[in-house]
Amino acid sequence: MSLKHTPLDSLHRELGARMVPFAGYDMPVQYSKGIIAEHRHTREHAGLFDVSHMGQFILEGPGITETLESLVPVDLQALGEHRQSYALLTNDEGGVRDDLIITRWGAHAFFLVVNASCKAQDRTWIESNLSAGQSLRELDGQGLLALQGPRARDVLSSLLPETAALTFLQGAHCELDGMPVYVTCSGYTGEDGYELSMAAEHTGIFARKLLSHEATEPVGLGARDSLRLESGLCLYGHELSPTITPIEAKLNWSISKSRRPDGERAGGYPGAERIARQLSEGTARVRIGMRVLGKRPVREGQEVLNGDGEVVGVITSGAYAATVDAPIAMAFVDSAYAALDTELGVYVRGKTLPVVVCKLPVVPQRYYRG
Repeated sequence: MSLKHTPLDSLHRELGARMVPFAGYDMPVQYSKGIIAEHRHTREHAGLFDVSHMGQFILEGPGITETLESLVPVDLQALGEHRQSYALLTNDEGGVRDDLIITRWGAHAFFLVVNASCKAQDRTWIESNLSAGQSLRELDGQGLLALQGPRARDVLSSLLPETAALTFLQGAHCELDGMPVYVTCSGYTGEDGYELSMAAEHTGIFARKLLSHEATEPVGLGARDSLRLESGLCLYGHELSPTITPIEAKLNWSISKSRRPDGERAGGYPGAERIARQLSEGTARVRIGMRVLGKRPVREGQEVLNGDGEVVGVITSGAYAATVDAPIAMAFVDSAYAALDTELGVYVRGKTLPVVVCKLPVVPQRYYRG
């Protein structure tokens, strides 16, 4: 099957990107300076990411708030206009179909950003739950850029001054030289920053303007992954899946207070009974962070061992963390081994590498909250 291309495909090649297949798209994994340099630049200045492969949808119609609340354990009735919420589409077993960002665009309209690999199944699932007068429209081919890092606010406000006042999980309709763009104060690196949604034909213009600022450099998927790992952020297909519940993933905070068993609108979403039970009783396994005691990284799928050599878990993500100059990982382990500073091992090609359970995030998140 042929790969799809984002609106920035020619710019990536012009900038010397190394392209790889990802979620059906030809995407930049890194540029000439390499993943570690891109990672550090984002933590210190501003990195520009092409995330146009993500799914963008407009969900609207009478009663749409109640319909969407029947699919996610989030209090959307309390979500103000142009405010965002992280959300999980759950299944009947309490597992996760996908994680997404929901933005209220109006009394009866939401803007959704979903994972690239889940676009088709999300659309089918949501549409199957719609009522008369409700619709889901995909912004197919629309560009989506992420500008992340401590200087992202300076960079973007030099083009769009009104974005300087945006706080974490807040959005606004803006315009630059007659080109409309929807800007949200969000991202998946743990840094302050923005995501910008615009028409495909305007994406390259926006990207070049952002890259013309001395603080901005292009960043690929490789550094995006190591940045989110340092920040303790789950990745669908790794720390989230149809067989992993939000409570096992330590995302208890993603279950709004009003949707919990003692809330005013308790339950009412797929898997609510199992999730409620886990909230009160705990889980047999849980997501943890870990530092590798050495320089050799651990990788997804490798087994986690206790002191007796017994398998007690599995690595879900692992990478070199450039900010702390050490390999780190996330894993699911039996809850008895999840306490901070627990010493464990990871089986790697006939050897057991020593690791220790650590606090997440490894690098503190720096979202701008005003």
